[in-house]
Amino acid sequence: MQFLDMKAPYLELKEELDAAYFRFMNSGWYVLGPEADRFEELLAEYCGTEHAVGVSNGLDALCLGLEAGGVKPGDEVIVPSNTYIATWLAVSQVGAIPVPVEPELHTFNIDPARIEAAVTPRTTAIAAVHLFGTPADMAPVMEIAEKHHLFVLEDNAQSQGAFYQGKRTGNLGHAAAFSFYPAKNIGAFGEAGAVTTHDAALADRVRVLRNYGSRVKYRNEVKGYNRRIDALQAAFLAVKLPKLDEWNERRRQIASLYFNGLKDIPGMLLPESPLEKSVWHQFVIRISNRDAVKDALAGQGIPTMIHYPIPPHLSEAYADMKFKRGDFPIAEELADTFLSLPIGPHMSEDDARTVIGELRKILRSS
Repeated sequence: MQFLDMKAPYLELKEELDAAYFRFMNSGWYVLGPEADRFEELLAEYCGTEHAVGVSNGLDALCLGLEAGGVKPGDEVIVPSNTYIATWLAVSQVGAIPVPVEPELHTFNIDPARIEAAVTPRTTAIAAVHLFGTPADMAPVMEIAEKHHLFVLEDNAQSQGAFYQGKRTGNLGHAAAFSFYPAKNIGAFGEAGAVTTHDAALADRVRVLRNYGSRVKYRNEVKGYNRRIDALQAAFLAVKLPKLDEWNERRRQIASLYFNGLKDIPGMLLPESPLEKSVWHQFVIRISNRDAVKDALAGQGIPTMIHYPIPPHLSEAYADMKFKRGDFPIAEELADTFLSLPIGPHMSEDDARTVIGELRKILRSS
């Protein structure tokens, strides 16, 4: 059993992906151009936004989204205490200061009720992460942002295709950052990312920043970067995007099996998100003897992962901020108890039932 079958999407779409490859190779246009333009149009249409701008990877999407949104060195940006560290790194890379806010226990996402207390005169933005496939509660986030005149960037690396109050993630804040790392719900065969927005000026600034600060060759308007999307990856993503909703539904089917097969087991907490609300990038349980259970499952040939064992505030990368254990106890508790079970659009129901059976046996004997 694999935690996630990385080759299966290629095999399912082999004919279309091979055709995209040969079309790209025969085009003679290998940087941006028609393939990048086509994927950007498809992504904007899918999300319901006016603009989508392809960039080099998810971290660069976050950085460019923040910079284009007006975040400057020395500003404060509110971030979740419980997230993959990339959200914090993007804030740091634009010279701003991450200000952590604890999550809701039922979604694992940033708790809107705690955000306002973290706002200071230096706060310019909120980075709201849709973690593990479940959208953050964006309505109160946007209300707080409007009240305090803050820019809101969605980190939509893990919830591609999810809906919140009738709108897709990527269409809820002022802008959104996407990662198309291969393991995402829609992944490239390498690195890629994107920024979506309704704001034409913001989209234009991302386009300029990603391309050396230039929109006309050799005329550089600002100090930009080389953060363009790989046009070949854009061609592949344009093939995969129409399958995303179907693949997300397959993830829900596996999640449903887990919910039905694992409910009411003492010592284990299932996700509290309603089944249909998430696109189940990960299926994360909480369990006190997590490491022992992980080892026992591995002994039965069942791979699991921990997302994420070290919360950003306790990482070496942020030692300079002098956070200590106990500063963000909810994030720390989650980091100590999270265990991600195998899930993906190509996982068989038989494999899911095997996970359920072995996990029930292990927990009964512990």
